[in-house]
Amino acid sequence: MLIEIPEPEVILGVILAFLIGLVGLYSYYKVRPFVKPRGEIYDASQSERLEYYEKQLIDMKIRLDALEIQENEQKIEDPNLELKQFLEKLARNEVQENKSENTNKPEVIHEKPVSLPSVPPPNHINPIDYVLHLITNKTMTSRDIQITLKRSREHTSRLMKKLFEDGYVQRNTETKPYTYSITKKGIAKIEQSELNPAIT
Repeated sequence: MLIEIPEPEVILGVILAFLIGLVGLYSYYKVRPFVKPRGEIYDASQSERLEYYEKQLIDMKIRLDALEIQENEQKIEDPNLELKQFLEKLARNEVQENKSENTNKPEVIHEKPVSLPSVPPPNHINPIDYVLHLITNKTMTSRDIQITLKRSREHTSRLMKKLFEDGYVQRNTETKPYTYSITKKGIAKIEQSELNPAIT
């Protein structure tokens, strides 16, 4: 059985084509990461639009938080409201029972509203105590506090810086914007101001 050996020019042509193919594949994979398809081309206007919408969302979140805080403050203003309503209902029930027992005697009964000693709302004159009360239950940004205090951004920044330097709050620098939460020293200051309101 005879095997024909191809001519050296044919063998050289096959080897050369194989090497050119290898070089072409290698260069394709090297250049490929730098060439982006049309759909992936960076569009500056899209990033600006995304930033705009992100700012809008942050602003809406701040407003919602401020509304929640104001709603909570309104609930705090009269903490004994439910107790007053319950006692008034109890007094009305007693009057109705007395009327049903004394149906033979026509008698006019005047209801007297039940008065409870009112608990004064927390002293909000001192902004430090007010801010510490605000961030007792949840962390807040400087913008949240500014909206709630209805003060300027500079005033709020100075106040938060002072509270941070005094050790009443801690600042979370991993979030943008920074969030503030109360420390043990801040909680102690709140308790002290509630016990001695005249000192603050």
